[in-house]
Amino acid sequence: MTLLNYQLLLKILDKVGFDPRITTFFSNYLVNRKIQYIWNNFTSSFFRVDVGVGQGSTLSPILSILYIAPIFHIFEKRTNSLSSPISVSTLSFVNNGLFISQEKIYEKSNANLLCSYSIIFSFFKTIWTCD
Repeated sequence: MTLLNYQLLLKILDKVGFDPRITTFFSNYLVNRKIQYIWNNFTSSFFRVDVGVGQGSTLSPILSILYIAPIFHIFEKRTNSLSSPISVSTLSFVNNGLFISQEKIYEKSNANLLCSYSIIFSFFKTIWTCD
């Protein structure tokens, strides 16, 4: 299951300029979903699953990239605007990401990574404290 903050995703879709009908579709599709588990002869009661796109859903990679792309765009803008830009590459997977710093000096590589994580941390902290 891909975990997404739906409110943030809907804000991204709106900010990027998607037709309001698309935003409404995703709002209705992703919120108030329920799931039931069946194992042998046991059937669970229904549980709300407002935390992600179901495993195997064709929408999972699409929603993930729509969600992640602005984050990396902002990250790149912030690292390039530093007084001494840092050299860090990013790799992103559906459920996690990776920062790579290839410096000859350990201390410089460590500083680059620390700065990168600090930028992303402050970005997410700002997003989750905004309503």
